[in-house]
Amino acid sequence: MDLPRGMRDFGAEDEAGIEQVRSAFLRTASLYGFEHVEPSPIESIQALEAKSGPAIRDEIYHFQDKGGRDVGLRFDLTVGMTRRIAASKSAPLPAKMSSFGGVYRYDEPQKGRYRYFHQWDVEIYGRPSSESDAEVIELTSRLLDSLRLRGVTIEVSHRGLVESRVSQIIGSGDPAKVSDMLRAMDKSSKKPRDEILREFEEYGADAVGAVLDLAAMRGPLDDVRGSVAPGSPAWDELAGVFASLENRGVTNAVVNLGIVRGLDYYTGIVFEAFAEGSGVGALAGGGRYDSLPGAFGRGDIGAAGAAGGVERIMLAMRAQGADGPRGPARVSVVYASPEVQKVAVSITSMLRLAGIHADVDLAGRGMRKQMERAGSSRLALIVGPDELREGNVLLRDMAAGTEGTVPLERLSEDPRAVLSS
Repeated sequence: MDLPRGMRDFGAEDEAGIEQVRSAFLRTASLYGFEHVEPSPIESIQALEAKSGPAIRDEIYHFQDKGGRDVGLRFDLTVGMTRRIAASKSAPLPAKMSSFGGVYRYDEPQKGRYRYFHQWDVEIYGRPSSESDAEVIELTSRLLDSLRLRGVTIEVSHRGLVESRVSQIIGSGDPAKVSDMLRAMDKSSKKPRDEILREFEEYGADAVGAVLDLAAMRGPLDDVRGSVAPGSPAWDELAGVFASLENRGVTNAVVNLGIVRGLDYYTGIVFEAFAEGSGVGALAGGGRYDSLPGAFGRGDIGAAGAAGGVERIMLAMRAQGADGPRGPARVSVVYASPEVQKVAVSITSMLRLAGIHADVDLAGRGMRKQMERAGSSRLALIVGPDELREGNVLLRDMAAGTEGTVPLERLSEDPRAVLSS
């Protein structure tokens, strides 16, 4: 029986990778003072539509529950956290919240993305400030660094800056026309320039060409200063974020005015994080979205956040050959004959009580099969009738192939010391 399209099972290696990212995220978020929460996996359809409008129904799992209520599975963690802070009228601000968990999206499966996947998420609610924007960017950069990803770059843009420049280029502030040009910018990395010029020819080749040139603008803040609108509030916000990042020691951020995905949602700073040679696109992204709290009745607070795709990060780590998850140094307890199996099981329980990861064969298989299985362990304790009569067991280093005799009494007194010697 097949799984539904876009779904997958997570094996032991997958789970170990997810746990590696989760542990790094929890550690990093805690360092930055974020309170960890778990939003509900099911939301009312009204809550889910608050972020992206009624069109979101085409991209999510939604249904009527047995009480006839319209509900849906969460498609991100931001909606739940924003709903939560909006309902907490007395919560002190700024509020810093983090979460890690699975989300559901009914979109076309692609490399590194299924219809169920995992995200990490951080949000800062309170008075809008460049420091909050810089904080979520810094956290994103530090988290990816902690996972030993190389060549991490944070590419930053600003909705107001891009829309203002596009309006100047096309000579119109009509939202529909500006939106068309943002779509052209978004396509610039996927389609040939000539094809985009033809698709939007009604705006004129010169205007569309200038918009595509804007999308290609990428580099240090000073390099793009003369091509946009220095002195505008949007520019001041962008410059303020870069000043804060410099003060924080974050040196891998650049301006990329071609980041336009999601600009209908973000209200200011927007950014994406990439790792060289990963082949999976953006690993994380975020920005300022001051309008979302207002959709939940809290128009008095702003919000800035970041989220990352866990499976995409794992693919990037694999592509770069970054260190994978390191499992515990497991000890296999092997018994040479059925009559000493009981002792082997007792030793295994004793090791576990001491906090040592240990395993023993439960199926009564022969010693050869047990040793084959023990090949993935660092050490093997071999319980044999002859050694046991003398109060000993054999300790074998599975990597080096060496072994020696260990008194069972000494092993019982201090198993960690024996196994680390």
